[in-house]
Amino acid sequence: MASTLRRRAVGADNPSESSSQAPTPSDESPVIPGEKVEKVKIIHHEHRPKTRKRRNTFIFLMGSLFGLVAAGFLAKNNDLIELPEIGELSMDSFLDVLPAGLVKDMRDLVKGERDFVDSYDSFAVGLKARSEGLTAHHPVIMVPGVISTGLESWGTGNVSRPYFRKRLWGSWTMMKALVMDKEIWKKHIMLDKRTGLDPPNIKLRAAQGFDATDFFITGYWIWSKILENLASLGYDPTNSFSAAYDWRLSYQNLELRDQYFTRLKSYVELAHEFSGHKVVLASHSMGSQVLFYFFHWVASAQGGKGGDDWVDRHIEAWINISGCMLGAVKDVTAILSGEMRDTAQLNSFAVYGLEKFLNKEERAEIFRAMPGMSAMLPIGGDAVWGNLTWAPDDQPGQKNSFGSFLNFRRGANWTTPDKNFTVSDAMQYLLDTTDDWYRDQIQKSLSHGIARTSAEVEANELDSRKWINPLETRLPLAPNLKIYCFYGVGKPTERAYYYRSPEFPSLTNLNMTIDTGLIVDEIDHGVIMGEGDGTVNLLSSGYMCTKGWHMKRYNPAGVTIKVVEMPHEPERFNPRGGPNTADHVDILGRQKLNELILRVAAGRGYMIEDSIISNIREYADKVQVYEEER
Repeated sequence: MASTLRRRAVGADNPSESSSQAPTPSDESPVIPGEKVEKVKIIHHEHRPKTRKRRNTFIFLMGSLFGLVAAGFLAKNNDLIELPEIGELSMDSFLDVLPAGLVKDMRDLVKGERDFVDSYDSFAVGLKARSEGLTAHHPVIMVPGVISTGLESWGTGNVSRPYFRKRLWGSWTMMKALVMDKEIWKKHIMLDKRTGLDPPNIKLRAAQGFDATDFFITGYWIWSKILENLASLGYDPTNSFSAAYDWRLSYQNLELRDQYFTRLKSYVELAHEFSGHKVVLASHSMGSQVLFYFFHWVASAQGGKGGDDWVDRHIEAWINISGCMLGAVKDVTAILSGEMRDTAQLNSFAVYGLEKFLNKEERAEIFRAMPGMSAMLPIGGDAVWGNLTWAPDDQPGQKNSFGSFLNFRRGANWTTPDKNFTVSDAMQYLLDTTDDWYRDQIQKSLSHGIARTSAEVEANELDSRKWINPLETRLPLAPNLKIYCFYGVGKPTERAYYYRSPEFPSLTNLNMTIDTGLIVDEIDHGVIMGEGDGTVNLLSSGYMCTKGWHMKRYNPAGVTIKVVEMPHEPERFNPRGGPNTADHVDILGRQKLNELILRVAAGRGYMIEDSIISNIREYADKVQVYEEER
């Protein structure tokens, strides 16, 4: 029986479950002065014929048909790739049903992507570094971010047999299933709502190896450029690994079902033993949360039983790329109403395509049935994100504070809360108005508070719910560990929203949706933008690196922290931004980032110095988390 979201009043207790049919719908790295090794120079290539300006209609987002069609265009037009017919659905026949304007936009977009691929030498950074004497030194283990790992079916039941060992996330099989067999696809991609594990007779597992993370779908690269440059230094599958994981699972269930952290511990120990060198861990986005959890698990008697010195003995450095250490505010709206800026600001053609295949209600249900996604809910509450009149990252002359997170227009004949919400209020509202199965999953696996004393921090080492929260737990006791925080700045990022009642309340189980019709002052289709990398807010990627981990209780061993911020300087006609982009995903192809990763892997991380260009230090000083008084 298909399960849907239930709409219920705040405080209602355990309503009976109901069912209904869902509606169909680069620059150079900072180095120590006097260093003899020549710095890697960034090579800028001129693009052959310029293409039209990048369209805002392209989205790379879970379930977004737009992103899948873009990848389809790219695959179809690449001379090295032959796009097979997908059952009875070919790309041509599929495009015939889409609006002509949408198809034209995508053709223009993909032409620009092809020009970019032709003009950008992916190996340039690695080859230049090798010519300067850099070679493979430390083994490298990469931990990808959310949704970038392919998921393939291993179920043998009748409903799963047509998809056996085919990827239902991150492949053309996903597209076929989503378009032609949506309910079956949803049944596979969603976890059991009560257990957070596999539904009966369904078995999806993370694809393994480099193929699991180098491309999301044909033509849309993720880790491939980093792999190409590492290979130029001499890395291969014997001294570099990709630790892919099922990002849908809570971190506790990652170990329970897949023994993920046990396997990661073994990878690290074997790599260290065979190479004779400690390991460099590189993580992106949610992968940084996964590694932070791993540091606690591996030392704990409840987990890996490695002891407090395990990290110091085996790990040379942690490269934290665009890590969402304090979550991302857009995760709230994704789970609350299946929306975010990418959906709120779509044009009518794109809305038509997206809603036809996955409407807001379905998207919210899917997100809620993936506990791992909720790990990125904002951490720290009002002390970090602000109250109704103040926020650390408010700008001079700003009309409304970012701290007023969810806002509601007054006077309209809508059934909405009678006051605006802070982040803490919104989190509580989410728990109060969603089903008990979702609330139970969150409360038993996550914690979003602040530990204000060393005693609290140490006590939390015994509570696995706290292990993803850097404001409630500490860094490992590893004085020789080096942490490198590399992240993008200067790209507008969602920071606050305006909400309203659904347009047709009787046709949905959602309580509210983004007020997309509101466009005034800094409000664009109900969304207010702040600072970040387009996905993760600056407070999340930068606070712990620049301030939090410099507090004694959060870093008692004095782990060295280096921070390099990278400005978002995209090429105007490049669909992925080019070698100087700082977009959350596209930064993985940035030349400067690749240069820095190679330096750390080659044992030259000591050459890297802090380079902070944003106002994060000013914002961090305003966050209401203080050094412990003694």
